[in-house]
Amino acid sequence: MEIEVKKLIAAGKYTGNFDFEYTPGKDASIVPLCNIDGLVRVKGDYEIYKDDSVGINFTVEYKLSGQCSYCLEPAEKRISFVSDVLYVAEADDENYYYDGIKIDLKSAVDDAILISQPAILLCKEDCKGIDVT
Repeated sequence: MEIEVKKLIAAGKYTGNFDFEYTPGKDASIVPLCNIDGLVRVKGDYEIYKDDSVGINFTVEYKLSGQCSYCLEPAEKRISFVSDVLYVAEADDENYYYDGIKIDLKSAVDDAILISQPAILLCKEDCKGIDVT
C-alpha cells in the first residue's frame, strides 16, 4: 500500500496506476451489527507534480454485511466509492502529509472506507422493519 515517490521520480514515472487488496481493521465498520466482509479492493492512479506533491485518485470496493438495521434479517451491500486526495511533503491542514520519499495509502484508504459507509444497512430497499403482528 505504498507508493515509492523518490524511486518513481528517479525512473521518470510521474504517472501510473495501482491495484491491491487490503484487510481493514475489525473496527472499520461504523454501521451497527455489520462488518466489512472480506478484503477491500483498492485501485487507482497517481500523478507526481513538480513540487513533489502527489495527486491520487482511487476507488475502494467492498462488501458490507450483517443484520438489517430495521428488521434484523441478514443483509449485505456492495460499496464502491471514489476518492481524490493530495499528498504534500510540507504538512498543512487540508491534505495528507508524506515524508517526501514514500506514501503509505493506509490513512486515505481507511478514511474512504469510513466516509463511504451508509448510515444504515437494509435487507431490501423497502424494508418495513420488524413485523410485530
